[in-house]
Amino acid sequence: MEDSFKRKSPEEMLRMISKLQEGTFKIYIGPVSGSGKTYHMLRDGNHLREQGVDVVICAVSTMRRPETVEQLGELERVPSIHWIRSSDGAEMKDLNLDALLVRNPEVVLVDGLAHRNREGARHTTRLEDIRFLLHHDISVITTVNVYELEGYTELARQLTGIKVAHTVPADTLELADEVKLIDVTPETILSRLAEGHLQGHGSADVFRQGNLGILRELALKLVAEGVNESLREHREEMGLPPATGIMERILVSAQYHWNGSIYIQRGQQIARRLNGSLHVVVFRPMKQPLTREATVFRRNMMKLVEKIGGHMEELPVIHHRYIPATLAQYAIKQQITRIVMGHSRRTRWQELWQGSLINSLLRKLRGVDLLLVADRSAREGERVVPAKVNDTEQKNYRRLSEQEMKEQIGLIRRGTFKIYIGAAPGVGKTYMMLREGNDLLRKSINVHIGLLETHGRADTVEQIGSLSIIPRAQRVYQGTCLEEMDTEAILQLHPEVVLVDELAHTNVPGSARQKRYEDVLQLLDAGISVITTVNVQHLESLNDAVEHITGVRVRETVPDRIMQLADEVQLIDVAPEALRQRMREGKIYATAKVEQALANFFKMGNLIALRELALRELADDVDERLELQSSARTLRGPWRREESVFVCVSSDRHAERLIRRGFRMAYRLKASWHVHHVHIGTGMAMTPEVKEHLAGLERLTVRLGGHFHIHQSAKLREVPGILDAKATEAKATQLVVGQAKRVWWLNGHRGSGSVVNQLVRLSRHRDVLIVADDDYK
Repeated sequence: MEDSFKRKSPEEMLRMISKLQEGTFKIYIGPVSGSGKTYHMLRDGNHLREQGVDVVICAVSTMRRPETVEQLGELERVPSIHWIRSSDGAEMKDLNLDALLVRNPEVVLVDGLAHRNREGARHTTRLEDIRFLLHHDISVITTVNVYELEGYTELARQLTGIKVAHTVPADTLELADEVKLIDVTPETILSRLAEGHLQGHGSADVFRQGNLGILRELALKLVAEGVNESLREHREEMGLPPATGIMERILVSAQYHWNGSIYIQRGQQIARRLNGSLHVVVFRPMKQPLTREATVFRRNMMKLVEKIGGHMEELPVIHHRYIPATLAQYAIKQQITRIVMGHSRRTRWQELWQGSLINSLLRKLRGVDLLLVADRSAREGERVVPAKVNDTEQKNYRRLSEQEMKEQIGLIRRGTFKIYIGAAPGVGKTYMMLREGNDLLRKSINVHIGLLETHGRADTVEQIGSLSIIPRAQRVYQGTCLEEMDTEAILQLHPEVVLVDELAHTNVPGSARQKRYEDVLQLLDAGISVITTVNVQHLESLNDAVEHITGVRVRETVPDRIMQLADEVQLIDVAPEALRQRMREGKIYATAKVEQALANFFKMGNLIALRELALRELADDVDERLELQSSARTLRGPWRREESVFVCVSSDRHAERLIRRGFRMAYRLKASWHVHHVHIGTGMAMTPEVKEHLAGLERLTVRLGGHFHIHQSAKLREVPGILDAKATEAKATQLVVGQAKRVWWLNGHRGSGSVVNQLVRLSRHRDVLIVADDDYK
């Protein structure tokens, strides 16, 4: 194990010894009642029982759901204490603590962490009962809904109107040794509701589709924040430097000036849009008293930061030349990922004579993006407007064209597309896909397995059940017979639903289609519904983040638009230690590969970070879908209208990274986006290597849904003007560039400033994102 040689401190040893005298606490959390928490808790209990662990259940309610009742298996039940609630006559169940102490099992499974006990009970709440059992060395596995956690209760009420009678303290999840999210799509919940399986599970308000989406996003974000904290703690324990991780931390550098509030509001928009935290710093000469005007600005800015839930600090400064170093040090200490500040107002000659704050800051920053905010408020007015323009009135009375009619008919006959996504191999995506396939089969839906990779996992093989497998096609490549999914056979058989494993797979050269996702798209177009699996590291736009986390460049990717095309995306969440235990037990890879995997990709730090990446990526996807339904219901708040992202790339290896960043920015802003490259040397033929590299950049851009442009220039000094003109032509509101120090073509002659400097100076009416160099590690 990676921490086996690290000596424990006396405090850590005391904590470990005291922990040995207490039971283990595991919580299943879900967005709503009926999401499957009890099912998975019981399944967990059965697995423990099969391993020889003494498990009992008490105060567990199956709500007579057939699948949940089936999971009771042979689990022993300790009778609970039944009583009638006077307020509504409902039958309630309390834990029978005395009976449990006498029985003294190793593990108790119990539902409803937020439950309130009967009057006169030993404890007022179930949480107190559970802590009592843990103190008596009895481990507990339980369930809770996200809106039953204090702090999220009020947020859920504001967003959905749902009122909750009983809650648990906000820090309850911190008491748990393991927290596992049970993700479920609104479509699945509504299907269960229609089938009559969710009677008595809650009010009708909970089961409105918009509310289900909001509660789902709250659950994803809640668990992601906990995972981010565990990643920080893990790196501290390992003696590793703080990592930027996945969570965005936005730092606004402002002054007590009229535009300070504008920058703070802009920073808040970005923080909400990126699901991140907001920090604000103001540099202040402490020996000089504030003017009356600055005092007013200070009071107003502090109120604004408090209102939007940010954190504000005043940093003392002796002279403005020390600001870049102080700001950079603060950013590193706070693990900032992006600094937001205004454009420089100095001329080129002033920068040459007095120096440039932005250039000085860029030289000192490592791994931190810099966003220069354009001040367009005087010209354009209020910047915060809904992201989605309501244009229904324009469409209602207009006759569809023939092409639009064909597109609408195609959408109607297209199959339904569902993706199970996970943080790493072995989390259980294939297991859940097969389970859903058998559920559909029991409902007399024609389901077949198109492609299955069990990797020899017994639990997965067992889930095949009654599903039939369509034989694979044989392909001969370089004298070797290989197997691929037989797409043509599936099309000929034309089932209602087909299960397809490992969406990111690359087909054997010479196949009709290069990638498996292309096969899936053809099946969907033919009216065949598809359920598939993929890991988060295979999403194209996350390629750089995954390499930064794991040190591994993932070669097989799928365009993000494939995830966007899905009707449903569902996360299969597993705690990292549980996943590593599965690995040790040989349930993921063959025994010969276990130690190597645990020491590399499956290192604890990697798995924690990938889990956070998966949680945040899906939360973002959920919010995008909510925004399509109604911009007013999104947790991230509104954005500006008519955004256009303009990405400037060279022909070096950093270009792909900038393209992916440009895509992710444009996707969040609902913006058009273009990638532009200027080739130096008019009339000179490009080398074959440069041509191939640029062709690869164009393929990546198009695959992600952007537009790629190449321009020619005889001289380097003409490049800023060309890019500025093209940005103006594209009505660009956001410019994306890389840090000049690593990019040879962005370095100009002494005195004229780099291409980046000149381009930034020409773009003061635009927002400019200067993307951090990835060589800072």
